[in-house]
Amino acid sequence: MIITGENFIFPTSANAENVLETEITRLAHLLHTYTSHDGVVSLPIPGLHIARYSDIALDCIKTFYLPSWGIVAQGAKSITVGQETYQLGKSQMMMHPVSLPVTLNAIKASKSKPLLAVRLDLNPQRIAELVLKVYPNGLPPVHQWSAGYVIDTDVSIVNAVIRLLECLQKPGDAELLGPLIMDEILIRLLRSPIGVHVAEMGFADSSVHQVAEAIAWLQENFSQQIKVADLAELTHMSVSSFHEHFKAVTSMTPMQYQKTLRLQEARHLMLSSQMDATTACRMVGYVSDSQFSRDYSSFFGASPRKDIARLRNHSQIQK
Repeated sequence: MIITGENFIFPTSANAENVLETEITRLAHLLHTYTSHDGVVSLPIPGLHIARYSDIALDCIKTFYLPSWGIVAQGAKSITVGQETYQLGKSQMMMHPVSLPVTLNAIKASKSKPLLAVRLDLNPQRIAELVLKVYPNGLPPVHQWSAGYVIDTDVSIVNAVIRLLECLQKPGDAELLGPLIMDEILIRLLRSPIGVHVAEMGFADSSVHQVAEAIAWLQENFSQQIKVADLAELTHMSVSSFHEHFKAVTSMTPMQYQKTLRLQEARHLMLSSQMDATTACRMVGYVSDSQFSRDYSSFFGASPRKDIARLRNHSQIQK
């Protein structure tokens, strides 16, 4: 049933699900046209990525997300951050307010209907500019934080993402119209049920922004020995308050976060530079080979030698 006004047609709630289903199907079709194989594809629009997986892999995918937001258009996946695991199905979206090491699993995917998802990296500076328009009277109080927020999406956001992807089909549209549509997406996110958590990314005195500053320092200095007290001082928090907020936003302690950074960088060095495990572990700040091997095996599920050999073999098969 359609309710009509003078010049507008408004779908009833009974029809809203059908409209969303149609738009999600359109989005999935578009995503499929931009991906010729499994994996993650970065598109010409900065910060825009597509993920496609056509089977439920036994091995988890360990990667790193910048502050970002995304929608699952087809299939389902799980995202583990620290001690928390989030599941996203078709038409659901998720937002991460800070840079995070994550573990991904496709939990619903097949060759005929692969997992298809789109992710957009979020720019805290641009969010800060838009927040003043969406929240002119300031942010409502926030009493609870998380490493990720999962909600059902709505048709207006899906439609904006479709238009953003369609910009790639016409010369000049990505450069001229892309930034406008990305602003629209940010505004719609700021006005969504998780809007206040998105907005916190742009407020310099918010706990999320302060934790993000500590994370930025860790990313630049992960090989150094650090103390939580020094990170707390950097963010102008007490040690207890910093530790509490860091764990709430990342689902891990600062030391766990640093260890994950070290292990992922060591893996990158061994894979891309053909560096041996001993050299890589020293480069990322480990002083004990045996401790590095134990941590690596626990995190990646195999010793450095076996893990890198498997990854190289997998890469050769895909070529």
